[in-house]
Amino acid sequence: MITTIEDLHEHLQWAIELEHATIPPYLCALYSIKDGSNIESVEVIQSVFIEEMLHMALVANIMIATGGSPKLDYPEFIAKYPTPLPHSDESFQVDLNKFSPESIECFLKIERPANADAPSQDEGFASIGQFYKALEEGLVYLSQKLGDKVLFTGNPDHQVTAETTYYGGAGHLICVTDLNSALKALEEVVEQGEGLDHENIFDGDKNMFHPEREEVGHYFRFLEILEGRNFQIGDTAKSGPSGEKFIVDWDQVHPMAANPASEDYTDNPAVLEKLTTFNQEYSDMLRVIEKSFNGEPKLLGQAVGVMYELKILAKELMEIPTGDGKTTVGPTFEYLPRKISDSEFIEVRENGPYVVHGDIPLIRKKRITGKKGEAIAWQKTKTHESDTIYELCRCGKSANKPFCDGTHDRINFDGTETARTSKISETQEILQGDGVRVKVDNSYCMHAKFCFNQKSGIRKLMAKGADDDAKIHVSAMTERCPSGTFVYELEIDGEYQEIEADLPKQVSVIEADKPQESAGPLWVNGMIPVLRSDGKPLETRNRMTLCRCGESKNKPFCDGSHAKVDFKD
Repeated sequence: MITTIEDLHEHLQWAIELEHATIPPYLCALYSIKDGSNIESVEVIQSVFIEEMLHMALVANIMIATGGSPKLDYPEFIAKYPTPLPHSDESFQVDLNKFSPESIECFLKIERPANADAPSQDEGFASIGQFYKALEEGLVYLSQKLGDKVLFTGNPDHQVTAETTYYGGAGHLICVTDLNSALKALEEVVEQGEGLDHENIFDGDKNMFHPEREEVGHYFRFLEILEGRNFQIGDTAKSGPSGEKFIVDWDQVHPMAANPASEDYTDNPAVLEKLTTFNQEYSDMLRVIEKSFNGEPKLLGQAVGVMYELKILAKELMEIPTGDGKTTVGPTFEYLPRKISDSEFIEVRENGPYVVHGDIPLIRKKRITGKKGEAIAWQKTKTHESDTIYELCRCGKSANKPFCDGTHDRINFDGTETARTSKISETQEILQGDGVRVKVDNSYCMHAKFCFNQKSGIRKLMAKGADDDAKIHVSAMTERCPSGTFVYELEIDGEYQEIEADLPKQVSVIEADKPQESAGPLWVNGMIPVLRSDGKPLETRNRMTLCRCGESKNKPFCDGSHAKVDFKD
């Protein structure tokens, strides 16, 4: 029985471990399904996975509310499969495996409802519901013994709530401040898993993919897959589903080998590298979630973007043959400590986000303008918390800008890259002056408007021959151009040499300002390489701007379309 706050925190940590232990098996089944097939089954598994993430957040909120600190960044947090559920009665093993009748049968064992009269079990439980019943009893006991004012001392602002984080699944993020809200959070977890009150198969939410339908608990959703049929109003656990039938094609699945491990591929460096990349990103994601559970709740949105990157990596692994002529590799879900990347670059994902590698700082900037709207300078307004790898929205529709939240996938974003891959020098216009040369390519212009003011402009200055005073103005205007539309050369010792400011490696999110109410692109500084979605490199430049409104006709570069569509953060 849970009788102390220390006991409570230990068991809440176990609950986070337990909820997480279901995620890798669910994801393996999900990502093994071939694209375009088993649509209904994909929706079921995806909805359950999203709700398991919700359950982790709800348990973490209870832990924070009672003065605890959730932990996710340690080797034992990721179970080694096959494994029994953490702290259970070990009556069955959970595998990492492909989508199959056997994997769904295993998921039914994980989610099976407890009998209404089943006793609570704080360890060695037979069902997850019994474990949560023990947590509920512990909270009630400690509240009665200590009082809510002593028990619930944590800062509510440190919790993940609807105010701090966009959550697109069924159910609700609940801020925990007292016994009633803590019990409500536990109730949300149990009902989504088992249904309402041990009697009703429905969990009280709407189906996230079909809002016209009432949603059933996790156990009954997996039962729908085995039966190939939806539950409908009037159905019971005893009757089974009697609603609309759907196709379950067990053959439209990548033949992932069960319970893969990196050590199986030590003699295959290419596969090992891909597994390491996946495991590093998964471990980094857990570290972001841990930060979000410990006082930085807004960071949780970054983890959502990482999940879409992990999906791409996992699907690649699902297609790589193991070498036995029958099976494919699949993801291994193994813990790796944080690694400082020595490789800094940005990848453009096909119809997806920008993936920024290498601990590149992410900041926000806005233009400072004069009374008449003339651009004067750039001001840094904020530094974003970010991790070694992070994903930035490219479609313009994320609810967690500047970070990706997967919206591109839901709206079928067309991110086709149309920009030339040739060097900018091949298309630049040359403006020649006396000892100064300006090179221009307007196709990259994002309309920051530093290149002119009411009295002058780069073109006017160059047309007059450009004396030293003009050169000073030309260099200042050019260096403030974020897109690299303008670059300049000075004649030094008889030779023209390109002059570029020594800019730090960083990505800047351009905010709206008073004259220009639309938000701007991503400003990339410091010779950071950018790779197209086909893997081909774009020309590395000191200054460039990448579209984040989704409307540019020169993707991935900005062409000023954000102003036309009145893009907002």
